[in-house]
Amino acid sequence: MTRTVVLITGATGAIGQALAEAYAAPGVSLVLLGRRTGVLRELAARCEARGARVRTTVLDLRDRAALQMWLDGQVDEALPDLAIINAGVNLSASQPGRGEDWDEVDGLLELNVRASLRIAHALGERMRRRGAGQIALMSSQAAWRGLPATPSYSASKAALKAYGEALRDGLARYGVRVNVVMPGYVSSPMCAAMPGPKPFEWDAARAARRIRRGLAANRARISFPFPLSLGCWLLAGLPPGLSGRVLSWLGYGA
Repeated sequence: MTRTVVLITGATGAIGQALAEAYAAPGVSLVLLGRRTGVLRELAARCEARGARVRTTVLDLRDRAALQMWLDGQVDEALPDLAIINAGVNLSASQPGRGEDWDEVDGLLELNVRASLRIAHALGERMRRRGAGQIALMSSQAAWRGLPATPSYSASKAALKAYGEALRDGLARYGVRVNVVMPGYVSSPMCAAMPGPKPFEWDAARAARRIRRGLAANRARISFPFPLSLGCWLLAGLPPGLSGRVLSWLGYGA
């Protein structure tokens, strides 16, 4: 039986776990990457109980040598049919009146941007040669307009949005689909740690269902929830000075 191979990075996070369980089914092989060994083991057991075949790897994607070694081996074992590049972190200033710590910013950019683009590029080139495949990049509503309290996170998600949209156009003629996922607030420890209001917050299972439907329909942008998506899109069209005042009024100041 031909099996569908689904790769998910950041599989031990809230959205990653929900996506793994959403795709777990007979005839599916899941390749799950994460940093938390215990969580990864328990997730694999739940997915196997749903009939999926599961292979897990504990890997810190900020380790460039280890990431490249894994990428080389991944191609030898099984090039995925769908790769959801979901791993990411967020940070904000440790206290009011201070900016972000640069070492933490450097680590965030290494994971959110460099590692994500490295995986997308490597898999995209191999899918191009195969003539089939799908890559999803996990961006955010923060990509529309940077938030004062989380500038580096906003910048990283804007980079993924721009890269994913450009990659989609470049790979479409070769049979490779690329999608940008732009969630709003999804319940998780990372979301809880973010400063500011969290309107229209969804649980991870609901977000995973929306993402799966959007990927199946090959939507260029999978953006949700609608009220927040519309608001962020409109905010991005305003002059920066005005949009900054709107963010401050809404409680998203630095």
